[in-house]
Amino acid sequence: MSDTELIHLTAIISADAELAENIEVGPYTVIESGVRIGAGSKIGAHCFIKGPTTIGQNNHFYPFSSIGDDPQDKKYAGEATRLEIGSGNTVREYCTINRGTTQDEGLTRVGDNNWLMAYTHIAHDCHVGNDIIMANGASLAGHVHVHDYAILSAFTAIHQFCRIGAYSFIGAYGGISKDVPPYIVTFGQPPEARSINSEGLRRHNFSSEQIRSLKEAYRILYRSDLRLVEARVQLGELVTEKPELAILIEFLDKSERGIFR
Repeated sequence: MSDTELIHLTAIISADAELAENIEVGPYTVIESGVRIGAGSKIGAHCFIKGPTTIGQNNHFYPFSSIGDDPQDKKYAGEATRLEIGSGNTVREYCTINRGTTQDEGLTRVGDNNWLMAYTHIAHDCHVGNDIIMANGASLAGHVHVHDYAILSAFTAIHQFCRIGAYSFIGAYGGISKDVPPYIVTFGQPPEARSINSEGLRRHNFSSEQIRSLKEAYRILYRSDLRLVEARVQLGELVTEKPELAILIEFLDKSERGIFR
């Protein structure tokens, strides 16, 4: 099948949009100037993609996705900011991903192999890592960073400038206004740190010994009545023998909004 046969006759594609080989484009989709899409991607019906936006290979955008449109920021004045999306992502119906602003790096970035369910929103200047799940209706405000393998349950709302640590899990309807450290489960309204994400860690081949050490780290951080600076010292003393603690310690050291505790 030729590339022409993969693109529906009703699709509107700018003459200077760059589409690689074997890209499917569904009915009534609009792809504007400044868009680059890698090979093997599939763009469903009624999608809208605006540049400057670069999209990698083998992504699947379901109908009515809005990708790379202007940031929802009242300070935005038409600057040529960017969106970069990696490869292997699944973007379901009615998802919205906005470009960056000049108040930050001018870039919104989404990594590889993410699963974005229907109606999820990624705002301007967010950095989303790899292998992340955002369930239906989960939303990121501006400047949020989500690290690899995090899971955001349905209708999670993340306040601007927050960071969500690797392998963390946020329960449904969570309103997150502080940083969520790696490995931590937060749940409830208001959300609270509840435990280590043991099941998620097992699914990602963490050993029983590693999970035990992370449970001990959780006890030090959340159940010992130590001040945060004191808990950080204790964790630092353990990291040589338990390297899985390194990303937790680095996250704590870089936290600016404070962590759920």
